[in-house]
Amino acid sequence: MGKTVLILANKDGGLFVFRRELLQKLIADGHRVIAAVPAGERTADLQALGCECLDVKLSRRGTNPIEDFKLLQQYKRIIRREAPDIVFTYTIKPNIYGGLACQALKVPYVVNVTGLGSAVENPGLLQKLTVLLYKWGIKKAKKVFFQNGANQQFMVSHRMVNGRYDLLPGSGVNLSRYVAEPYPETDTVDFVFVARVMREKGIDQYLEAAKYIRGKYPFTRFHICGACQEEYKEQLEHLQQQEVIIYHGLVRDMPAMYRQTHCTVHPSFYPEGMSNVLLESCATARPVITTDRAGCREAVDDGVNGFLVKQRDAEDLIQKIERFLALSHQEKEQMGLAGRAKMEREFDRQIVVNKYLEEL
Repeated sequence: MGKTVLILANKDGGLFVFRRELLQKLIADGHRVIAAVPAGERTADLQALGCECLDVKLSRRGTNPIEDFKLLQQYKRIIRREAPDIVFTYTIKPNIYGGLACQALKVPYVVNVTGLGSAVENPGLLQKLTVLLYKWGIKKAKKVFFQNGANQQFMVSHRMVNGRYDLLPGSGVNLSRYVAEPYPETDTVDFVFVARVMREKGIDQYLEAAKYIRGKYPFTRFHICGACQEEYKEQLEHLQQQEVIIYHGLVRDMPAMYRQTHCTVHPSFYPEGMSNVLLESCATARPVITTDRAGCREAVDDGVNGFLVKQRDAEDLIQKIERFLALSHQEKEQMGLAGRAKMEREFDRQIVVNKYLEEL
């Protein structure tokens, strides 16, 4: 008999891009899958998979308690109406308020901690409040999945979870979609930054490194892919006019971008569970340079498939880029292949799908 599986998340794009294989498997196995998520440009894609989609009003970063109470009531109404057999929750607010709704209505649920978020990571009153809410929200979860060991250790040490938890390899990576690409043989060496253009993703360090490296090594190219926050638009336009960077905006076909670049640079200090950018880059056999912090370092064996850099340290980033440039073409290629092998060993998305099927 097929079950009714309700999924609570804060964004339709993340649900489609990073959970697609799980959704497809659930639907193929005859389960009814309902996605309660704010409507967006990926809602139609979710429906095309066979998901039923319910538009939920959710402010991802808002701290208004009245709005959060309304979200809790929305979740309760949905659960009463749809009568799911199990609920899967992703990201902070669905984890907390979805968890509270499931507890109130005695529905089993599984939580995925996709990252602590700045509210939990940064000490202060907001951290204490969020930790308390999280503790209430997930205390009766059938399983709490973590995407990196540091997040798991934080929540365990703060007594936010009991014995029902497990560690996932992030969201995993689809090794069929992101295949090992031939290493480019070009006169240029192309680096790429793939993320929302915002301070916490390390864009300031990347731009500083690009200006220095381009001045010293004119055969290099620095690409940027991702939606841009308003505060950076003018700066990117200026640097593009000076031929320091090449800004592509939001790119849908990332395999094509990785195919033409030699190395992914991800100097993020954003409190994420696991960087999907790094997993995808490594799966396409591209070396990576990224931050030595939870959510990034797990994808890198330092000096083997990439380099680790200090947080918010443009000088260290420049040094690691120069170290990469000093490698021979064959050494760069071998570094990329080592990343692909690591993804096959440790980060296959099917590992994540199987863990969820076990819980179901």
